[in-house]
Amino acid sequence: MSDKNRDGKRTARERLAAEREKQKAAEKRRRTLIVGASVVCVLALAAVIGVVAANAGKDDGGDSAGPVVAPSGANGEDDLVIPVGESGAKSTLTVWEDFRCPACRSFETNYRSTIHELTAAGQLRVEYRLATIIDGNMGGSGSRNAANAAACAQDAGKFVEYHDVLFDNQPPETDDAFAENGKLIELAGKVRGLDTPAFRKCVEDGRHNGWVDKSAEAFSSGGFTGTPTVLLDGKNIYQDQTMTPAKLKQRVQEAAKG
Repeated sequence: MSDKNRDGKRTARERLAAEREKQKAAEKRRRTLIVGASVVCVLALAAVIGVVAANAGKDDGGDSAGPVVAPSGANGEDDLVIPVGESGAKSTLTVWEDFRCPACRSFETNYRSTIHELTAAGQLRVEYRLATIIDGNMGGSGSRNAANAAACAQDAGKFVEYHDVLFDNQPPETDDAFAENGKLIELAGKVRGLDTPAFRKCVEDGRHNGWVDKSAEAFSSGGFTGTPTVLLDGKNIYQDQTMTPAKLKQRVQEAAKG
């Protein structure tokens, strides 16, 4: 073999060896980059988790319930009852309601005039308690916002009137119209003397949202199956298919006679 051919073959082998070394170096750099990127991703994920953990439970300035502020005159355990009627009445009617609940509106339509008559006569005390189960079932915040507005009306001494207006103007169950504070304030215009700057601020600030949430928790922990839940002296009468407004009136009047 000539010296020229040997030199050519040696040069080719050297070029091939050099190319292989370059490929090995490139592969090593690629693996290093991959490992480095993985470390960066893990560190980034850890940072995100750390931020989430650090902010857990903090008020985000959104739909936070805030402090539990009971409306004026509320009483009972944890001040979750809005009382109507004379405290010395012989009979007590406890009414759990949700302002978005169609069955509650039906109850109000059938029993309201009788309840008003009996409370006005001093024969019945009503304990209104508010729930928000439709918000949970259908989504939205109309139950909660309407309950807060009703608590604001209680502050103004107008709970019963506004309570009745809300049920008279209840939207369809799937329509979360009561989530809009503007709608709740508009309906306050139907109650003489309620639409005031103080009432508007109370509604818009969600002053009683925390109280409403606490009331909803009490309903859930009470073992009740739905709204309305109506108890006459502790006995559930809404589940009694034979109960009528006339029968309720009779029972209350008989108790009043002693």
